[in-house]
Amino acid sequence: MNKYQCVSKDVKLGKNVKLSNFINLYGCSIADNTKIGAFVEIQKNAVIGKNCKISSHTFICEGVTIGNNCFIGHGVMFINDNYPKAANGNGKLETEKDWSKRFVRTNIGNNVSIGSNATILGNVNIKDNAMIGAGSVVTRDVPQKQVWAGNPIKNIKSLRRKK
Repeated sequence: MNKYQCVSKDVKLGKNVKLSNFINLYGCSIADNTKIGAFVEIQKNAVIGKNCKISSHTFICEGVTIGNNCFIGHGVMFINDNYPKAANGNGKLETEKDWSKRFVRTNIGNNVSIGSNATILGNVNIKDNAMIGAGSVVTRDVPQKQVWAGNPIKNIKSLRRKK
């Protein structure tokens, strides 16, 4: 590690993981042969599979699982609280305990490609071999082998099996 990488001791890194400068990783797991771009944050309890490319300026929050062989474009944002608030019912800044009642997970299958600047809301599943267009807002589950894009996302086409 170098002075331009903030990687906590509880991060689990597989073999041949490539880390760019200006990253923040804590409590997460990153499997073999994955590349993490600059200005990426990956939070605790996030899991990244093997042979993935996480492009610069991406935010992967707690509760996100990304499968193997996935491409995550520049500036992709994952969300684990679909109804965020600053203050609790007592008018004080929320703590993790307050927020945990709204915490949701997100699962990304294998061989998924997510285009730059997409926003992935919490509690969605993007199935194997799916593709999400750049700038999309993913508000619901995406079936396997399909291309979805837009705000909110809609099905663009199905992908055929390669011969």
